[in-house]
Amino acid sequence: MSLLELRDVRVVYRRRDGLPVPAVAGVSLAVNQGEIVGLVGETGCGKSSLGRAAVGLLPAAGGSVTFDGEPVHVLGRRARPRRERRLQLVFQNPYESLNPRRKVGAQIADAFALSRGVPRSEWRPRVAELLRRVGLPSGMADRFPHQLSGGQRQRIAIARALATEPAMMVLDEPLSALDASIQAQVANLLMSLARDLQVGMLLISHDLAIVRHVANRTAVMYLGLVVETGPTRLLWTDPLHPYTRALIDAAPHADGAGHLPAGLPGETPDPAKPPSGCRFHPRCPFVMDRCRTDIPILQPKGQGRHVACWLHEEPAAPGQPAGADTAGAGIVP
Repeated sequence: MSLLELRDVRVVYRRRDGLPVPAVAGVSLAVNQGEIVGLVGETGCGKSSLGRAAVGLLPAAGGSVTFDGEPVHVLGRRARPRRERRLQLVFQNPYESLNPRRKVGAQIADAFALSRGVPRSEWRPRVAELLRRVGLPSGMADRFPHQLSGGQRQRIAIARALATEPAMMVLDEPLSALDASIQAQVANLLMSLARDLQVGMLLISHDLAIVRHVANRTAVMYLGLVVETGPTRLLWTDPLHPYTRALIDAAPHADGAGHLPAGLPGETPDPAKPPSGCRFHPRCPFVMDRCRTDIPILQPKGQGRHVACWLHEEPAAPGQPAGADTAGAGIVP
């Protein structure tokens, strides 16, 4: 059983005109203990909404989210159940999630006050240990957020999440606001935490190059749906879905290249009015007639890989229509 499991999760917003916007249109994903799973896609594809639904910040309009075998509750006015405190979210902008009027050490120690199992006399040494764990000197505890750099604030946000002794962390674009050298340092920190503490992580990013460095497995999301999943190394070296290939081609290279290729025109369609059939077909260089009418589903391709693309259609089993889903399809073990 996976530590965090999302099964056919749907998230729907409503615009001011009342029109429903399916930000997440049915995604199944799983993260195991000590594993880093990357979730990548363009801005507006629904990956942040999925991450918030995974920790209970957003209600799921359909499907289920379980953590350690139990349903995740939507956050409300009541205190978060003790079990779910081990499921933490790290936001993209740590400055907005930190109180500018309180010292960072006190904010990290908030988790100890909630647990009620840590004597106040131990708070400061525990904060110092957490700061060392994320690569910061213990003296940082006496600083205010505005006195820290962006990379230091992100490390503080990670330390605050670690204070609850989490089993699972969802990280929403934690590296996007950092320069390249600091990105590498924080990425290495995440890998060491997953390895040394056996913390599972769902790493949300628009940058496939970062995910390539960090994640064990990767899921590629487009317009509310996952279109390809698999071991990161295989997905990078041999992408099956045209959209995955486009993201890889867009990743920065040592020679400065990196852009969406000419074969991928236009922008992501309006999620309130998604295209019929395959949602990627208006931008796909390999579009076929069937792509415009039939919706592909994630199908296994061996070696832990799944892809939703008619270019890789499997023959239908006897008595089963082509393209029909099967129980558990899309769950990445």
